[in-house]
Amino acid sequence: MSTSSHYPAAPEAERSESHTLAVLVDNEPGVLARVIGLFSGRGYNIESLTVSETEHQRHLSRITIVTRGTPMVIEQIKNQLERLVPIHRVVDMTLAGPAIERELAMVKVRGKGDNRVEALRLADAFRARVIDATTESFVFEITGGSSKIDQFVALMLPLGLIDVSRTGIVAISRGAEGM
Repeated sequence: MSTSSHYPAAPEAERSESHTLAVLVDNEPGVLARVIGLFSGRGYNIESLTVSETEHQRHLSRITIVTRGTPMVIEQIKNQLERLVPIHRVVDMTLAGPAIERELAMVKVRGKGDNRVEALRLADAFRARVIDATTESFVFEITGGSSKIDQFVALMLPLGLIDVSRTGIVAISRGAEGM
């Protein structure tokens, strides 16, 4: 009998993976609460959540949810979302084909002297824009993939990072088809 402390790798179907779901809903009071309630009531975590009206004439909003789970759990989430009445469509952007995901962040950095110069140099390298500046701080605006924003924040940390505000992920499929 082996006394190894290593556990066997989880079967492929058991591995937790991140998925981006786009959900088209009626823009009416309580819809977001019902969607979030579905997640919390079943113990599913939401890693990122964005919502905005996308079709003003038809009063439709798009909710973009990033969640994590096994393929079976992700399938359950999609099926349960599709059963909610004000939901028109659920698309798993992770499986639907090529998609573009972006996030926006505002990053506040305190700094003087060399740290200030270095923060500006890094912001330029990451194509972050200065949207506010004082003699003691900057607020940068940066857009891109989440990993790009994570890297930028990590580099700003030793330079005097004060605060970060992130929108969460928005996603859209590539090509001529709409949701």
